[in-house]
Amino acid sequence: MSNKSNHTFHIPVMGLSYTIDSPIKVAHLGISSVISIVEHNLIEKIREHYSRLFNKPFEPITPKIEDFRAKRITSYLNLVDEIVKEKVDHLKNSIAENREEIEKYFELLPTFSELKQRFNEFISKNSNLKEIQKWINDNLTVGDIDVNIMTKLDGPNFSGKTQLPVEQNNAHASLRGFANSNLNSSVVFSAGMNPRLFSYLETFEDFYPDIEGNLKKKIIIKVSDFRSAMIQGKFFAKKGLWVSEYRIESGLNCGGHAFATDGFLLGPILEEFKNNREELFLSSFEILKDALMKKGKIVPKQIPFTKLTAQGGVGTAEEHQFLIDKFNLDSVGWGSPFLLVPEATSVDEATMKILSDAKEEDLYLSNASPLGIPFNNVRGTTKDIERIELANTGKPGSACPKKFLAFNTDFTEIPLCTASTQYINFKIKELQKENLSEEDYKLKYAKITEKECLCNGLSSSVLIMNNLNTKMEGEAVSICPGPNMAYYSGKFSLKQMVDHIYGRTNLLNTNNRPNMFIKELKMYVEYLSNKIQETPIPFSEKQIQYFETFKTNLNNGIEYYKQLFYENKETLKISYENVIAELQELGNEIQQMLLKVKTA
Repeated sequence: MSNKSNHTFHIPVMGLSYTIDSPIKVAHLGISSVISIVEHNLIEKIREHYSRLFNKPFEPITPKIEDFRAKRITSYLNLVDEIVKEKVDHLKNSIAENREEIEKYFELLPTFSELKQRFNEFISKNSNLKEIQKWINDNLTVGDIDVNIMTKLDGPNFSGKTQLPVEQNNAHASLRGFANSNLNSSVVFSAGMNPRLFSYLETFEDFYPDIEGNLKKKIIIKVSDFRSAMIQGKFFAKKGLWVSEYRIESGLNCGGHAFATDGFLLGPILEEFKNNREELFLSSFEILKDALMKKGKIVPKQIPFTKLTAQGGVGTAEEHQFLIDKFNLDSVGWGSPFLLVPEATSVDEATMKILSDAKEEDLYLSNASPLGIPFNNVRGTTKDIERIELANTGKPGSACPKKFLAFNTDFTEIPLCTASTQYINFKIKELQKENLSEEDYKLKYAKITEKECLCNGLSSSVLIMNNLNTKMEGEAVSICPGPNMAYYSGKFSLKQMVDHIYGRTNLLNTNNRPNMFIKELKMYVEYLSNKIQETPIPFSEKQIQYFETFKTNLNNGIEYYKQLFYENKETLKISYENVIAELQELGNEIQQMLLKVKTA
């Protein structure tokens, strides 16, 4: 596969199930996407489903089989790889029978695509099918079949009460499953550093470069600032491992879990990456060469091909192209809008209707995640309704059959999930001893029962839409779109969404969608306001310093945006006067918040 994709967007991982089969749907058309691979139970069900669908042999991998978690993942990824290769072969050979399929591949490419222009030029001068077919074989690129591991999902597994070795931890087993697969692709690490997991990569030869800097298995890290990228890049380099892509994500204007920065905004962060990318690559490369020499491994002659990409809240063709041109990005991630594209993702009809109807006020940062990290949510999901009904009838919580988010040891030696019935019952017993007023009791009860079983809720949708067994997961669905979801309504074809990305059509349901940078800024101002309100008075010196630092970072971002929008008002197709007025208003709001902090 080529290092350089013919598309300038990718589909990021979404939930546990929403992109679990996306490569099967879009990779043969040259579009890259990402599979979440930690939930091996779900993966085994989807492997069986696609084995039947494509007439492949299927042998179940049961918990009785040694290393079954990793083997389930390896088997599914090998199946996906095999199906995609067959679809690519079919696509390449279709020119002789039916040009529609191959034409779809080229229609999806951006108008400025060099490959599209070369193809059109070639077929205008050649009518020989064999020559055309050879050209297609030589030039078509396939979308990447990448995988995602959330580094925090690395809890221990047990045999009875005996904790298994660290290699059997959930994320470790997932990584091993990917490393042992036939894929020539990347693992995306999200949710920050996990030194123990990252060090485990050293045991797999596929992650080491050859003399030309090529890698069979690549590393992508999601980062929210330049400092984090530099630290993690050097950490890997010291082990002889190379980060092939730094995937910069907005702290708040994204889907799934939200990892807020201390007020650092996406625009200035991207500017820092643009200005210092060579330093990032060169400094890591020097460390890499030294580490590889010490290990007696091949030292590449040059810096391996490395990408900078970004994602989080992009919604128009103008924003998309601006990010690429202004910040020299290799690709931009489009997540939430693709949840309305059945040709690319797997969302059941009822949940898709909720997404399609969602307004700005329906999309919010919740405390639903058992990890204790803010979680993007949409009102009215069946999982949320189920959770509230169970809490109201005095039976809160989940049975917790999968235990991927079981980390709490406040009450038991074996970790519990904070969304589990067992943990919640412990907390309620504590609550009952506090002798609170009825109103205070209800508030604390609601907070305790706010956690959702995400392991099941984020898995069930793909099972429902494919009429698969949901006995373990149940029928209730959780979904985690970003705020950008509010500006799209309906169900779209893959061509419609790609045409929207490249400016060939407009799918927005409003003419008043805020610019992605302004939207993120507003979210950070609201986030800071909530932090201040949640903090008991009087504030400590440390808390005041945190708020001041947050304010300074936001104000620096506002000043950066004033200049950015002034210089690019035509490119971004915005009302410069309105944007400046919004920036001024938000700056005043921040100032007023901090005045209250100082006088509290």
